[in-house]
Amino acid sequence: MCGICGAIHFDGEPVTRQRLRGMNERLRHRGPDGDGYFIDGNFGMAMRRLKIIDIAGSDQPLYNEDGSVALVFNGEIYNYRELRRRLAARGHRFKTDGDGETIAHLYEEYGGDAVQHLRGMFALALWDARRGSLLLARDRFGQKPLYYYRDGRVFVFASEIKAILAHSNVPVVSRFTADPSALADYLSFGYVPGPETAFRGIRMLTPASLLEIDRENKVSERRYWDLGDLTPPNLSAKAETYIGELREKLDEAVKLRLVSDVPLGAFLSGGIDSSMIVALMRRHSNGVIKTFSIGFEGDDSFDESPYAERAARDLGTQHQCFRVQPEALSLLSELVWQHDQPFADSSAIPTYLVSKLTREQVTVALTGDGGDELFAGYERFYAADLMRKLSFLPPPILRGAAKWLGFLPEGTGYYDPVKRARRFLRAGSQRLEEAYFDLVRVFSAELLAEVCPGADSHSASLTAYLSASQAHPIANLVAANMQSYLPDDLLIKADRCSMLASLEARAPFLDHELAEYVAGIPFNLKLKGSRTKHVLKEAARGLLPEAIIERKKHGFGIPLGAWLRRDMGRARELLLSQRARQRGILEMEAVERLIDEHERGWRDHSRQLWALLTLEEWHRQFVDG
Repeated sequence: MCGICGAIHFDGEPVTRQRLRGMNERLRHRGPDGDGYFIDGNFGMAMRRLKIIDIAGSDQPLYNEDGSVALVFNGEIYNYRELRRRLAARGHRFKTDGDGETIAHLYEEYGGDAVQHLRGMFALALWDARRGSLLLARDRFGQKPLYYYRDGRVFVFASEIKAILAHSNVPVVSRFTADPSALADYLSFGYVPGPETAFRGIRMLTPASLLEIDRENKVSERRYWDLGDLTPPNLSAKAETYIGELREKLDEAVKLRLVSDVPLGAFLSGGIDSSMIVALMRRHSNGVIKTFSIGFEGDDSFDESPYAERAARDLGTQHQCFRVQPEALSLLSELVWQHDQPFADSSAIPTYLVSKLTREQVTVALTGDGGDELFAGYERFYAADLMRKLSFLPPPILRGAAKWLGFLPEGTGYYDPVKRARRFLRAGSQRLEEAYFDLVRVFSAELLAEVCPGADSHSASLTAYLSASQAHPIANLVAANMQSYLPDDLLIKADRCSMLASLEARAPFLDHELAEYVAGIPFNLKLKGSRTKHVLKEAARGLLPEAIIERKKHGFGIPLGAWLRRDMGRARELLLSQRARQRGILEMEAVERLIDEHERGWRDHSRQLWALLTLEEWHRQFVDG
C-alpha cells in the first residue's frame, strides 16, 4: 500500500526532486516505510511505501527489463503470481518477488489494456519513455484514489489532493463560493460527487478508467470495465441454484486477499458481511485469527460490540473490542485534513479509531465493505420497494401524516421511531427515485432551501444519480448507490481512515469476478420481500450461526446526536463565528435554528450539523490557510 504523486511541466521546466519531495511528504502516512523517485526531464513521479508483500524488495519505482517503462502504484494485485508465471513463460525477466513489477511487464504485452488482467485494488502511474506518455489508472470499484490537476502549464496527480496542492503551480480555489450547485451537491449528498472535487480544476479519476497524457498536453480518457446490468427478477429462480458457486467465488476472493508478508486480521462487527469473511478466513488458516471491533459510550443503540464479541466466540477468533468516549469534535480537524474535502459521513470517526487501534497489532485487515452494494443489503432499498407498493396512497395524505409527526420531538437513537417514520412518509409522497434520495440525503430539499437560498436542489450530479437504466426500479437504486455512494463516500472513508493509520484494508466483496457473478443472480433473490441479502444469507447457512444470519441490519454509526448535545459550545463557536458569517455562502439564521432545535432536543440535526462543521473546518484549513 502506498501513496503516489507526480507532474509534467509542459513549458519544458525540469521536474526536480525537491519539488517532488514536497508533494511526497504529504503522503507519508500512506507509506511510512520508504520512498522512491523517478525523473525524466520535464516529467517526474514519486511514492511512499507501506511494505506488505516482498518486504525486502519491490521498492518503487519498478521497471521493465530495459527501463523504458517506469511504474509507481498504490494497492495490491491479488493474482500477481498467476500473471508472473504467464509472463515468465513469454520470456519476461523479473527482478523482484512482489506484485507491482507484474504491471510493468503486462504493459509491454498489452499496453493500456494491461489493467484488464489485474485482479485487485490499485491506482497506478506508468511512464512510457519511448512514447513520452503517462498512463494513470484506477481499479474497477475505486478502492484506491487518484486525483489530477491540468492546465496549459502543468499536469499534476496524486493519491490525495493535499499532495497536488503542494505543487506551487496549482491554485487553491473553492468551488463552493462561485458555484451554488456545488454547495447544494455537498449538502445533499454529504460528499462531493465525483469526478468533481471541492477544488476548482482538481478532478478525481473515475473508477475503472484510464487516462493517458503526453508531454504535449494531449489527453485521452476511457473506461475499461463496467459491471453491466443487474439481472431482473425471475420468480421461478431458487437461491439453491446459486449458493454453491457463490460460496466458491467468495471463498476464492477471501483466499486471494490472505496473501501477505506482514500480520493480518479482520474487522468484525457481528453482522453477516464481516462474519462471513472471517468464517471463510478460518477455512484457510490453522493459526490464530485476530479480529477487531469498536464500541461507543453515550447511546447503546449504536453499540454493536456485544454482537461482535458473540460472533468472535462462535468463530473462534482472538478478538479485541475497543471502547471509545465521546470525542467527535476533537477529531474534526484531523479527519477533514485527511479527507481533503468536507465529508459529512460521521462514521469516519469509528472507522479511523478502529483502524488506528487495529494497526497496533496488524498491518492488514479484511473488511466486509461492498456486501450491502452487491446484495441490496441496505434497509433503504426495502423502504423504497415498500413505497413503490404503497404508491396508490394519495401524496397529500402522506405529507399530512409527516407534518403531523413534525409536532413530536425526535430522539437521537439509531432506531428512533418518530425520525424514521417522518422521513419515510415525507419521502413516500414523491416519485420513486426522488423518494429514495430523500431517504439518504443529508439536507432535505426544504432544509437546503433555508440554509442555502438560491441553490438548485436538482443539480447535474443528482440527475445523473437518479438516471440509471436497470430493468427493475429498485435495481436502479442499487446501481445508483454503487456508482456514487460506494466510490465517493464508503471507499473514500475506508481508504483515508485506514491510510491515516498506515493500515491496509482489503474488501473481498469488491472482487470484480465475484461482483460479475452476483450481478447475474436474479434481483428478487437479493431483495426478497422485506428480507435483504436473501441469497447471501442462504449461502451463509452452515458457516454462521442463525443468530448472525438473521440479525437485524445495523449500520456502522456513532451516537453523534447525543455527543453533539453535550458539546454544542464548540459547534456554536465554529458555525456561528465571524469567519463563517463572512464567507456568505450560508444563511446564518437557518444555521442557528438548526443548532437550537438540536440542542433543545426537538430535532436530531446531527447529520446536518456535522456536514456544516466539516465544511467550515475545510475552509479554515484549505482555503483560509
